[in-house]
Amino acid sequence: MISRLFIERPRFAMVIAIVLTLAGALALSSLPIEQYPQVAPPTVQVSASYPGASAEVLSKTVATPIEQEINGVDNMIYMESKSDNQGNYTLTVSFEVGTNLDIALVKVQNRLQQAQSKLPSEVTQQGLTVETRSSSVLGFMAIYSPDKSRDELYLSNFVHERLKDAMKRVPGVGGVTILGGQYSMRVWLNSDRLQALGLSSQDVVSAISSQNIQASIGSVGAAPGGKDIKLVYTLQTQGRLNDPKDFGDIIVHSDPQGGQVRLKDVARVELGRDSYAYSTTYNGMPSVALMLSQTPGSNSLATMEAVQAEMKRLKATWPSGLDYAMAYDATLTITASVQEILFTLLLTFGLVVLVCYVFLQDWRATLIPVVAIPVSLLSTFAALMAMGYTINLLTLFALVLAIGLVVDDAIVVVERVYHLMEHEGLGPKDAAIKAMQEVSVAIIAISLVLLAIFVPVAFVAGLTGQIYRQFAVTISTAVLFSTIVALTLSPALCAAMLRKQRPPQRGPLAWFNRGLDKSRDSYAVWSMWLAKRLAFPVVILLVLAALTGLFFKTTQTSLIPPEDQGAIFTDVQLPEGATLARTEAILKRLSATTRELKGVESVMAISGYSLIGGNGENV
Repeated sequence: MISRLFIERPRFAMVIAIVLTLAGALALSSLPIEQYPQVAPPTVQVSASYPGASAEVLSKTVATPIEQEINGVDNMIYMESKSDNQGNYTLTVSFEVGTNLDIALVKVQNRLQQAQSKLPSEVTQQGLTVETRSSSVLGFMAIYSPDKSRDELYLSNFVHERLKDAMKRVPGVGGVTILGGQYSMRVWLNSDRLQALGLSSQDVVSAISSQNIQASIGSVGAAPGGKDIKLVYTLQTQGRLNDPKDFGDIIVHSDPQGGQVRLKDVARVELGRDSYAYSTTYNGMPSVALMLSQTPGSNSLATMEAVQAEMKRLKATWPSGLDYAMAYDATLTITASVQEILFTLLLTFGLVVLVCYVFLQDWRATLIPVVAIPVSLLSTFAALMAMGYTINLLTLFALVLAIGLVVDDAIVVVERVYHLMEHEGLGPKDAAIKAMQEVSVAIIAISLVLLAIFVPVAFVAGLTGQIYRQFAVTISTAVLFSTIVALTLSPALCAAMLRKQRPPQRGPLAWFNRGLDKSRDSYAVWSMWLAKRLAFPVVILLVLAALTGLFFKTTQTSLIPPEDQGAIFTDVQLPEGATLARTEAILKRLSATTRELKGVESVMAISGYSLIGGNGENV
């Protein structure tokens, strides 16, 4: 009998329990935390830009070559792409759950290399971006000017220059999307003047490309030079232009007679934004929105804490008139939900301890099942980490249920040892040995029955199985560890700690014992009465079965219980072809009305971007 080994060597049992507890504690500190298990397939996103191209042109010249090459990459489930009239193209490739995203990223990049020769040169000059990111949004951040001393263009360029790279360096941040343009030299062509001079827009583009360059012209005095040369001078040119006046002096055309057509003769040059596709307000103030997404498998709570810490550090270096706000934080819901579950977990633990003491009526006996609870639960976290699972609402809910299950085995051992000590006069050690000879098989049988209930849930296919698999594995693992504790640590503690004790003769515990004895006697009488009238319990069973079936059909169903996310996302879509100005006007009215509602803390309105319907001036 294996339990006798640990009864004879209690330190061995304690070492095993300590090792399991430490392993679980270490796993607990490093497990990712999220609201629900990851059910969405991992994705790799490919982004490209074709300035000035429409959605139709993007579809033909960019989307088709890229998708033809990437289609069929290993472990791919499906892919979807979006093209807008601002020249932006995004392809999202979804892979099977469990796919190594680092390997998937490399494979997508290799396929993309094969497609680059088929893409327009304007696209390759802009560059293609390939990155892994979670499909869920981590948060929306608003950068705004409380005193309105900074315009939207300044805010947008500030975010591009000072925040984008800093946010990308934060551990766990998978992507940073800035809904706003940065400083750019805008050249507004006069088509009538171009036509009158016999020029085209391509002539203007060629002139700007050839004259706005950073040329390397070498140095003077470098070897091999004369022996009399004492110094070497590195030559520098003006380099790239950065002033509208300098751009206006670019020569677009010249003739043999010396006549010249400059850019300012056929166009208006000004400093503006590289894209006017988006417009954002925060509580009615002009702002710029940053959309943050996390890397797959990262800890969302730790990531958001790191983002907040980095923003606090950067804020100290900002110029006056700037501020930021986390308009939407997905981790607030997770934090609130986890805190509620943890409170329930502690409350359940306290109730179990109270019930154990009331029934066992000995602090020594109560301590044994109480010790079994943290050992079994913490060990479960080590198993979760080994299987690549996370701490989420379902795994925590499973642990709440597991508290009542893991304590049962230890209580069975303690009760049996007490019974043998009281009725057969055995000492603690002898009683523990004999008790384990009698109940070891029963403990294993109890665990197998529980596993037979929960293990099949782990093999359910589809989205439902993907969600509840972690629940089933968590509670099954806790039951397994509780069995190990009941066969090793509990009998060793019984032999070392239990003492013969007389039941209380007065006080609350004595009253409880008398009430329990009366209840037991009444239960025995009713059981004998029902045993003689088998038809009656059969009828009760049939009625309960019928009610169960009725309630099962009439109760509303859902994949997961609805939770208050603390935010409302509203999609506004105007008729096709509506201008951005019309969209801004509608969102301005909607934002003002919403801010007046009770319970609304803040409102962010983004024109030109939609989480549901894609990008466009009409959303």
